[in-house]
Amino acid sequence: MAFLNDHYLKLKAGYLFPEIARRVNTFLERHPEAGRRLIRCGIGDVTEPLPEAVRAAMHRAVDELGRRETFRGYGPEQGYEFLRHAIAENDYRRHGLDIADDEIFVSDGSKCDCGNILDILGHRNRIAVMDPVYPVYVDTNVMAGHTGEAQKDGSYEGLIYLPCNETNHFVPKLPSQPVDVIYLCYPNNPTGAVATREELQAWVDFARRHEALILFDAAYEAYITDPAVPHSIYELPGAAECAIEFRSFSKNGGFTGVRCAFTVLPKRVKARSESGDFLPLHPLWNRRFSTKFNGVSYPVQRAAEAVYSEQGQKEVAALVRHYLGNAAILADALRQTGLGVFGGTNAPYIWVKAPGSRTSWDIFDKVLHELQVVITPGSGFGAEGEGYFRVSAFNSRENAEEVARRFSSLLW
Repeated sequence: MAFLNDHYLKLKAGYLFPEIARRVNTFLERHPEAGRRLIRCGIGDVTEPLPEAVRAAMHRAVDELGRRETFRGYGPEQGYEFLRHAIAENDYRRHGLDIADDEIFVSDGSKCDCGNILDILGHRNRIAVMDPVYPVYVDTNVMAGHTGEAQKDGSYEGLIYLPCNETNHFVPKLPSQPVDVIYLCYPNNPTGAVATREELQAWVDFARRHEALILFDAAYEAYITDPAVPHSIYELPGAAECAIEFRSFSKNGGFTGVRCAFTVLPKRVKARSESGDFLPLHPLWNRRFSTKFNGVSYPVQRAAEAVYSEQGQKEVAALVRHYLGNAAILADALRQTGLGVFGGTNAPYIWVKAPGSRTSWDIFDKVLHELQVVITPGSGFGAEGEGYFRVSAFNSRENAEEVARRFSSLLW
């Protein structure tokens, strides 16, 4: 007899985004004529074409694979040296951060890495997550057996939730109890908030004091416009001893359909074994990659390398400006309706306080049915997200302006 992983049975009825898709599909089945007007501002998927420098590099790589003398088969699981070097040099060493090429691990997505990192972490860890939170952090811990059952408000026994709200500017306070693994995401998904250097330094100091590990999701760092806001956790003294950073080419270079990201794991980061030894995590993550991953395809890695070219940097910057322009248009329209609006300046997401006492899903249904616009209900990100909704700026300028017009006409 085969037995399944019972921890999957603890998961709530549906992951947030499939549930959104289900509701949208049901609406369209009942109102097929609305499909022509539907605009999606829910899932954070990019809409603009890949940069020309990226496409050209990918074409060249494909042509290489068409010739025997330049054909490549299996590549290094951790990523080709040309890309690992480009990442370490441009994103870190050029900014004075001591990150070696072999501390970069190239993957097919930071979402995947945020879940896969649990493979090298033990079951005794006390895990802290922000609330509201990117659902992947929670659900992958449920799948791995690190939690108890789901509660009525959607939280899980065994996890330590760090409330993020208007009072603390969506940056959690340090926990009053020791924790072992801390998930931080800045610029934040879903709130669009950023953390100051002082706030992040406090978390680094806390982690070092308690021998804790910070899992730092920096997938949206390209959207930071405030020069005082750190782009990397490693800008903070001591972070290279206690933090793992996740980054992606999805939201800056438009790679959501191409798939390329990377994890930074400094060799100085350590954790305790069951026997009490304080050991580096780098060899374990390297072994995990070698055993369970065959690497990102060669054409995709050449495309990612092109992001760092002079032309690629200009084109990526233009993409970021485009989406931040959309965010400004949407945020202004929502503010004019009298709602509380957050984010959208250093991130492509706008976090909006829902009017009255309506639930987040009530607002989702109202906006879908009355405006034919898809948003994301805040409660899908955690109990602290109830009463809010997220609007994604990933869209064409035409769609952003149309959604802004529709928001302006809605009677809340």
